[in-house]
Amino acid sequence: MNDDPAGPDWPFDQPANAAAITVRSILAGDPILRVSHDADDDGWQFLDGREIDMAEAQLISMGHALELDPSLRAVADLPPGWIAWRDGSAGAWVRERNG
Repeated sequence: MNDDPAGPDWPFDQPANAAAITVRSILAGDPILRVSHDADDDGWQFLDGREIDMAEAQLISMGHALELDPSLRAVADLPPGWIAWRDGSAGAWVRERNG
């Protein structure tokens, strides 16, 4: 039995109701262009690719992130301590170890 509310095909290592970090511009409709899977706490960040302004930070659920951009399935296997980015919403994701 799968207890995850997102169902058995949920792609991320965190449940759909886990908190993730984003920025206001993403919630306003800008594309997610940078994804970080943090090594220290196993958390996820879904960002717009611009310089991070902590005043713009917002908490959302992992499920909401996937609703905003279903193409995030392509980076759901990103290991902790890695980042992925792309040039535009239709671009291919590029991955590398963070730091």
